[in-house]
Amino acid sequence: MTVEAKLRPVGVIRSSLVDRSEAPRQGTEGAPDAWLEVDGWAVDGLGGLTAGDEIIVITWLHRARRDVLRVRPRSDPQNPLTGVFATRSPDRPNPLGLHVVTVRAIDGNRLRVGPIEAIDGTPVIDIKPVLDIDGGDRAR
Repeated sequence: MTVEAKLRPVGVIRSSLVDRSEAPRQGTEGAPDAWLEVDGWAVDGLGGLTAGDEIIVITWLHRARRDVLRVRPRSDPQNPLTGVFATRSPDRPNPLGLHVVTVRAIDGNRLRVGPIEAIDGTPVIDIKPVLDIDGGDRAR
């Protein structure tokens, strides 16, 4: 049985990266900081976050292809074709991005986060704290 999933973005990324081709493959490969603007209805969800916290930003990679099931990892023609579920390719049936970032600053409904490789206008699906191995918040 297939269950229909519906997602409601909680915000959007505002970044100096505007084209997918200029974005690094991973945040740790030279990505800039960016603003995460949280929609008004979801602002109360920011309670408890502070500058310095590590969070996971879950995005909808809106410019990704959804019909791709095999890729050459890191777009390197020397790499063998590999199933997308064994890669971090943005092109995949459900193009969710997972970005571990640090909260640099909080300004009302906006979080300055980074480094993050998401391009300007990328919808944010959810925000979650990074947990220690014992399950506790790293920052608390």
